[in-house]
Amino acid sequence: MAQSGSELAPMKRSFRRKRLRENAAGLFFISPWLIGFLLLMFGPMVFSLGISFTEWNMVGSPKFIGLENYIHMFTSDPFYFKSMIVTFKYVFIMVPLQVVFAILIAVLLNRATYGIKFFRSIFYLPSLIQGVTLALIFSWMLNDDFGPVNYMLELVGLPRVHWLTDPNVALYALIFIALWGVGSPMVLYLSALRSVSSEYYEAADMDGAGPIRKFFNITIPLITPTILFNILTSLISAFQTIVLAFVLTGGGPANSTYFYSLHVYRNAFTHFKMGYASAMAWVMFVLIVLLTGLVLASSKYWVHYEDDGGGR
Repeated sequence: MAQSGSELAPMKRSFRRKRLRENAAGLFFISPWLIGFLLLMFGPMVFSLGISFTEWNMVGSPKFIGLENYIHMFTSDPFYFKSMIVTFKYVFIMVPLQVVFAILIAVLLNRATYGIKFFRSIFYLPSLIQGVTLALIFSWMLNDDFGPVNYMLELVGLPRVHWLTDPNVALYALIFIALWGVGSPMVLYLSALRSVSSEYYEAADMDGAGPIRKFFNITIPLITPTILFNILTSLISAFQTIVLAFVLTGGGPANSTYFYSLHVYRNAFTHFKMGYASAMAWVMFVLIVLLTGLVLASSKYWVHYEDDGGGR
């Protein structure tokens, strides 16, 4: 016999109260993150967008100037496009190299039969040394006069290299230093390689496929989701790089390592042009979003998933 409306009403109210309690409990547990996001990320972002249309030296009241900061950025700033070119050059050299080196190291470690935990730790540990500490270590190693790298070059009869003082070399030196952190993506690639079923390789062996063919036709396609993730995270991080250039070269020599983020920092905290610096930061934010969207849009052509027959 069907229940009457008067009998169903208390059950509906009880169900709604239960759902409300569950929702309240969920909000309570995520409230620390939510409050932190609103106060430390979303709030400052909205504030910076607002002051990007003002002239403000962080002392007085912001003066609204409309689009003047953005117009000055593209028409009058002599260092803007220089810093943009340096940043793009750094990103489009460093990110592909990081992907290639991390995959190759992961493949070698995946083939190891003994001591894999030891070698995995050896390759991963350098990535724990980052930021100012890494910069200070390499400022000593690459020193023109007493650095051990130049000393070893002289031992084998090669001339000294001005790693951080030659405009033609400094940017590539910073790229080399940045690759010191290749251990973090390497661990992700190693995990992805270990999740690839051995049945694919057994079938390839039966077809007479060699190691190179198996690498490009099986290994690479099946770890493309991990490659996509590492490209996106490396791309976002590389566009925001500042510490190495700030500590090691100060943007020199001859502005060869004058990154976009360093230009933003100097306008904000050296020249106290906070409105202009905010406008520059928002242009970079939009650029990163566009490039990230472009990579994601292209992923449907080259990212494959094991559970859908090798395609999206």
